[in-house]
Amino acid sequence: MILRSQRRDFDIILSLFFSYLLLSVLADSPFDCHISVSDVKFDLTKLAGEHIVNRTRTTPPTVTVDFLTFNLCANLKPRDGIPEQDQCPEGTRVCLTEVNQKENEADRVTAVIPLAQTNGLEPVFSSSLAPKYISLLFHGPTYSNHSLPQSFNLTLFCDPQATSEPEIISYNGTTLNLEWHAPAGCPFQEGEDGDKDEGKGGDEGKEEESVGSGIGWFFLVFCLAFAAYFILGAYYNYSTYGATGLDLIPHRDFWKEVPYMLSDVISHLCSNVRPRRTSSRGGYISV
Repeated sequence: MILRSQRRDFDIILSLFFSYLLLSVLADSPFDCHISVSDVKFDLTKLAGEHIVNRTRTTPPTVTVDFLTFNLCANLKPRDGIPEQDQCPEGTRVCLTEVNQKENEADRVTAVIPLAQTNGLEPVFSSSLAPKYISLLFHGPTYSNHSLPQSFNLTLFCDPQATSEPEIISYNGTTLNLEWHAPAGCPFQEGEDGDKDEGKGGDEGKEEESVGSGIGWFFLVFCLAFAAYFILGAYYNYSTYGATGLDLIPHRDFWKEVPYMLSDVISHLCSNVRPRRTSSRGGYISV
């Protein structure tokens, strides 16, 4: 009875481990600027790279300039010549830097706020067809004494001819709202080409790469789970029964039967596929 209870506990632990392993792998898959909402797609790769937007606020007797640096598709790179404490930490995608300026005095960095980080990005998307836009909400860590985490909300309006720069709309201490008019905000239906000027080859290559990447992740999770099964099973058999050698293999009797089961399955399939002989003598019976 005790051994049965221990076996049940081991199976539960093993299941929880596999679930955690799968969730960890999925969580490590970063946002790559390809968005699908229902049957509508958006390709934001043309907006890849670092962008800097600033706005000036009058804060007598000084002036405060907000510098927003962001990269939708990757982490921000460290900037040369700027002290580490005046930059957002590694893994940040959206960084807000507040600089205080006063006449005849050197500029002072008063705040460096990571609004969104790849670790914990948890992107949320919403779209509209009238007017056409895509809204992206990225999440970040808490900052200073704020109990609420920081976040970055980008509303990307569809404008095929737009060349304007993004604009900071508001920042309430936790959420920064940014608006941008760009061709990348225009959706395209499932099966359509997101960039007709470049032909279909590019999108087909991206689709094949996405499928290949998904298969690779599946086999990675499968191999890790299989290895964990044998390692944890061997440890359980050793610690519980003092097993050694081949007895360490979990569910050893089952694995011994696998070759015979495969042989039976193959024999059964072959017997069903093998054509049966039919007589061509009609109703003739030899006497």
